[in-house]
Amino acid sequence: MNNEIEQEVPEQNEMTTRYLCTANHGFSPYAQEELRRRFGAVKSTVLVPGEIFVASLKASSSEVNTELSHPEPVFLRHLFLVSWEWNAESKLEEEDSQGDWLSELQQFLLSDSRLLGKKVAIQTRKSPQSLWEGSAAELKDAVQVGLGELGADFVVKDADLIISVFAAKDHIYVGVTHPAENLSDWNGGAVRFQREEGQISRAKFKLLEAESVFGIDFAAFREALDIGAAPGGWTSFLLERGLKVTAVDPAKLHPDVLASPRLTHIRKNANSVKFRDHQFDLMVCDMSWSPKLTAKMVSELLYALVPGGTAVVTVKLLNKKPMALIQEVIGTFQEARLQVQRAKQLFHNRDEITLYMIKY
Repeated sequence: MNNEIEQEVPEQNEMTTRYLCTANHGFSPYAQEELRRRFGAVKSTVLVPGEIFVASLKASSSEVNTELSHPEPVFLRHLFLVSWEWNAESKLEEEDSQGDWLSELQQFLLSDSRLLGKKVAIQTRKSPQSLWEGSAAELKDAVQVGLGELGADFVVKDADLIISVFAAKDHIYVGVTHPAENLSDWNGGAVRFQREEGQISRAKFKLLEAESVFGIDFAAFREALDIGAAPGGWTSFLLERGLKVTAVDPAKLHPDVLASPRLTHIRKNANSVKFRDHQFDLMVCDMSWSPKLTAKMVSELLYALVPGGTAVVTVKLLNKKPMALIQEVIGTFQEARLQVQRAKQLFHNRDEITLYMIKY
């Protein structure tokens, strides 16, 4: 008879890490689904409906960094590891509770030796109803003023480390991370550009962001095809980068775009125009059209793109199953010999994502 008592063997990895996560407004459920598919069950606490949540993941921070580095999530725009938290609900009512948590936060940061003498960015955000009554900028100043002992160089960009602070209704969430660990080194992943005088449309910001986030040097291209170009936001951007541009759209382009000697405007639908084989080394498309039909049209025009050429295409998310739609569209492009380098819902995308692809 076997009298040994069978003992339960604990799982090898029971570590749980918590992250403050951000997606474009309305798309946080899809960011949560991306995390669930990679890490299993995800316990989430919503801070800003449809946009910001705290996720508990059954993985170490190094495992999370590795898993999210390739391929990068489509809808999860930004995250940071929560390394310090202040919970108002667990505190007794005090006269100066705001001062208490701010002092405790500063002491926590002063104890982090990684910050000593480094280039440090402080990124602060807050929910509409927040423990911090002032602005996010005022919160940044309040945090920084008590950190003189660190001897840090406080910077806006090119930081060695980022201090992330989010002030919610009854919690303060703080992380100290390397920029690469946050998916984006912009505050909350919000890549902001200043609107220029005479700018034709906000669509230009999408290519500016793609240039930054995807690392595309648009000035290195020779000649571009812009499909569905009107009113000319993307065309104007490419002309500014020095390219020759063929803009195809039956609608009119902005007069400022038409003035360029490097522009050819064809007022037809792109699928009714015949181009030379391998005429372009860049193809872009930002049409408010069916994503499947857009993918079909772009695929049929790929004969005009040189092997090794680049395509940047936005995919409109018109139904309630965007993740399945994205996979179907990517499959169409792959069959047409376009290799997806990055698929991302950029900050300047609305109900769409941007694909960066190379023809092979």
